[in-house]
Amino acid sequence: MRARTSSLLVIILLCCSAHVAAQDLSQIQPQLTEAEKRAFLDRVIASQKNDEQALDVYERIERVEVRKNPNDPQPHEIRISRVVPAGTGIDHIPLGPDAKPADAASYRAELEKLERALVWSSSTGRAQRDAYEKAAKKQKERSDILDSTRTGFLFTFVARELRADRTLAKYRLEPNPAFKPTSRATSVFSKVRGFAWIDEDAGQIARVEVEVIEDISFGLFLGKIYRGSRFMQERYEVTPDIWLASFLQYDFDGRKFFLPFSVHERTFYSNYRRIGPPREALAVIRAELGKPDPAAADP
Repeated sequence: MRARTSSLLVIILLCCSAHVAAQDLSQIQPQLTEAEKRAFLDRVIASQKNDEQALDVYERIERVEVRKNPNDPQPHEIRISRVVPAGTGIDHIPLGPDAKPADAASYRAELEKLERALVWSSSTGRAQRDAYEKAAKKQKERSDILDSTRTGFLFTFVARELRADRTLAKYRLEPNPAFKPTSRATSVFSKVRGFAWIDEDAGQIARVEVEVIEDISFGLFLGKIYRGSRFMQERYEVTPDIWLASFLQYDFDGRKFFLPFSVHERTFYSNYRRIGPPREALAVIRAELGKPDPAAADP
């Protein structure tokens, strides 16, 4: 259940991450010309795609707090991990309550497992080629979702708000009744609404809040996420031109087969660091393990 629910969450989140691109052009900054409005939308879409790609080369620390009910003051489970991109996948290395390794031997074993995964991802062969082609296909699907939001939603400018020293433009988003979905992912567009906050100077999404307004089926209609489920995400600048998530909260209720489920999680992201594609990441991990990097010795 959790895997399928998370998969659907990603679809919805991708829809909302690009929502500014779906706005009726007449609602964006009236002082701009039509060409300037389109250029602004193109910039936001390009920023989202660039941020997506950055996740393939940036590691981070994740703190996941799980609650039985959304209003519980304390989580009943906390998971903290070091998250490292490893080519065609992501590796989660468990950490202790202070976000440090709880056991040196176990942590080293996890690093060695990651090293093997990076060696595999850095190699060339049929298996690697197939895996990267599959990953590229998924990336294209996400890119197509971002592009589809141009016509999938209607936006209404609400106000400008301050967040620290930056001004954000707040938009209300609603499904576009004239939109014709072209995939299962884009069929979700008609079932969510919310608000998006845009940093216009950076051309980046700073915050989204989304509500499910119609039950969403998943797993060949064997499960549903119920109307009223919600999630929100906060995003900040990590390095110039790259904005990544700092916080994600989702409160989903639904059923799988005939069994009800509730998912109430808050995830905090911190300590972003560029570790690079597999070959670069491999050198970093080997250095942490105190191992020489054979690639560095090649003439």
